Amino acid sequence: MSWDIWTRDLWALPFATMEAWRRALELPLEPHREGPHWSTPARLVLEVGLLRLWDFSRDGGDAAPLVILSPYALHDAQLADLAPGHSLVGALLARGCTRLYVVEWASATAQTQLYGIDNLLAELNVAIDEIGAPADLIGLCQGGWLSLLYAARFPKKTRRMVIVGAPIDMRAEPSVLSEPVDRTSDFALDRLIGAGGGIVRGAHMAPLWPREDCAEQRIVDALQIAPPFDSATVAAFQAWDRRLLDLPGPYYREVIQYLYRDNLLAAGGFRALGRPVDLRALDHPLFLLAGSQDGVTPPAQLLALKDIVRRDVETAVAGCGHLALFMGRRTLENEWRRIAQWISGQEADGGR
Repeated sequence: MSWDIWTRDLWALPFATMEAWRRALELPLEPHREGPHWSTPARLVLEVGLLRLWDFSRDGGDAAPLVILSPYALHDAQLADLAPGHSLVGALLARGCTRLYVVEWASATAQTQLYGIDNLLAELNVAIDEIGAPADLIGLCQGGWLSLLYAARFPKKTRRMVIVGAPIDMRAEPSVLSEPVDRTSDFALDRLIGAGGGIVRGAHMAPLWPREDCAEQRIVDALQIAPPFDSATVAAFQAWDRRLLDLPGPYYREVIQYLYRDNLLAAGGFRALGRPVDLRALDHPLFLLAGSQDGVTPPAQLLALKDIVRRDVETAVAGCGHLALFMGRRTLENEWRRIAQWISGQEADGGR
């Protein structure tokens, strides 16, 4: 399998070598490409700092808002609405989740280059207030731990959460990201941030992320389709894959230190907007979706949350890798069908 090339020898990973760091830091800066390009009609309802809130709703009525938090990492929010048949947004709308929003995070600029995790939480809080709390949250990858932080900091503004492919407990199982991060020196981090003038450039990050050797296999794994491919779908995926986000230096450093090195989300001690938060205090309905072949976030890193929170947790493990959790055809048809039913089935339990 394509994931095997990432797990045979962690020290053989491209981003774990000094040569890869040298290549990454010598890349010329490229202008940020505009995006995302939604496949489902949407309107922009709020823009503040790094956050853009998009409304995909279809006559949602009095239903609680359902908010998809995209990851603030290498790629943009179109992973939630890539193309027909590969759209989480489309799958949820078709299954009755009709009051639906997506949080998009923008590339860092000179105005936002000093942003940290607290800035993202504050802007998310503004967005939730804008559409009306309490809200249901779907956190994808890095958006998953941010959803949990928000719910722990503002428990009355959150009803239930779906956490998908998110790194929660780094000690539960090593990944193609967590172990090399542990071995990366502060000097290397300083160089990476300094090379972008205080911003971690997507062009610098891209060589440090794991990737299949074969471009065709990457499409097969991510979209769960077989050749011959639909040209429009592949073009949408490749355009998304090429669009890279730039991240604020402080945010990037905090994620590396607090989440990956110190494991504060699982161990406790994470501070959010001036207060310590503890996931053990969470009492929200939770659904966890992991990928059995996910080398970026192995299932154990996410499913460890079951032993941290104090209530029963629904879980599903899809037979796929990381990207297919969000855009894979089979995963959207199967696991996300169950999740949509779970969201709708608890509609009557109200807020807290």
